[in-house]
Amino acid sequence: MKASRRAAGSGPAAVHRATLRTAAVALASALLAVCAMLAVVTVRVARRVVRPAPRAVDTRIVDVDVAAQTITLGRTPDTVLPGRYGLFTAGSTDYVKVGSVLSSDERTVKRKLLTQVDGDMQLSAEAAFSGWYFQRPEELHLPFTTEQIPTAVGPCPAWLFPGAETASDAADTWAIQIHGRGANRSECLRAVPVFQGLGVTSLVVSYRNDGDAPRTRNGSYSLGATEWRDVDAAIGWAIRHGARRIILMGWSMGGAIALQVVVGSAHRELIGGLILDSPVVDWRTVLTYQGRQMGLPTPVTDLAIGTLGAAWTAPATHADGAIPFDRLDMVARAGELNRPILILHSDDDGFVPSSASHALAEARPGLVELEAFSTARHTKLWNYDQQRWTDAIEGWLDRHHLITTEEPVS
Repeated sequence: MKASRRAAGSGPAAVHRATLRTAAVALASALLAVCAMLAVVTVRVARRVVRPAPRAVDTRIVDVDVAAQTITLGRTPDTVLPGRYGLFTAGSTDYVKVGSVLSSDERTVKRKLLTQVDGDMQLSAEAAFSGWYFQRPEELHLPFTTEQIPTAVGPCPAWLFPGAETASDAADTWAIQIHGRGANRSECLRAVPVFQGLGVTSLVVSYRNDGDAPRTRNGSYSLGATEWRDVDAAIGWAIRHGARRIILMGWSMGGAIALQVVVGSAHRELIGGLILDSPVVDWRTVLTYQGRQMGLPTPVTDLAIGTLGAAWTAPATHADGAIPFDRLDMVARAGELNRPILILHSDDDGFVPSSASHALAEARPGLVELEAFSTARHTKLWNYDQQRWTDAIEGWLDRHHLITTEEPVS
């Protein structure tokens, strides 16, 4: 009997149980491997959101005709836009200006060079197409000084452009310009002449971790959740130097920062209004869209957002702390806004979708005005149609009595 029991224990049933155990171990190992891979991808995506990174290459220089002073670029939705732009590259120079489109085909775009390129100059084929246009404040040919704004993280450099002397009451109105993620103060220079001509002083500011201002412990963006305090410090500095009314202008993530200032600043009663170019109004909307553009499965994007929103994952993502996505969702917080807002946004933005801008305008129709472009991409509205962009800003300022754009009757 004992022998038969031992035989039975090594029979088909035992083999089946062993097979099941092996399969279970293999399945568990596979699941652990998938989870580990998912965790790695999620952390990488999360880091990409908050870590400053080098400017991304988005086109190629195919040819430079020195005699004709033209440049041929790889065709993209941006390089085919009409208007004048900047082109970051490498070699003999790191930046050239380009003008109107002369011709194009399915693969390339030929544009006029606005920067003189000589025959002995060498340009790298890899390039980044930019809406900055002006790279240095001297290019505006306007008087300016470089200032240092005291903040909690240290002195943040800023450019101060005094407003032109006009007959209007704009002398004590200051526009504080806030650049976007992955950019610096040069992004804002396009707007300075508009305000300067109206008699408005422009303070073009930097903020923590942008490459100009001091670095925090981890050197990461907080997507507006902490950067707004540096801008608030700039408002305080402006008030101490004669400002009595503040207009905030934010570009891309600078829009998210401006929105945090207007709901959180101790100086908010002096803020007359906000002008937002291609702004981030809700980060979840932006990151979900960008995840789709990158071909990421929705669960990965959702996990990355959740990871960034948790304090305990900060060491893995290299963030300075949890990202408060609810606090940064200004569509949900639209009822807290009490200053007029002008949004300029293109519906083909391609980086920060305009849907949240439309939603904010719909939520506060009496307060938020949206000037929607159809074909101007991300933060390139000035480049695409400078006159329409300028008219929209000047008209909005006039309608809200933030500035007088008409000459007084003598």
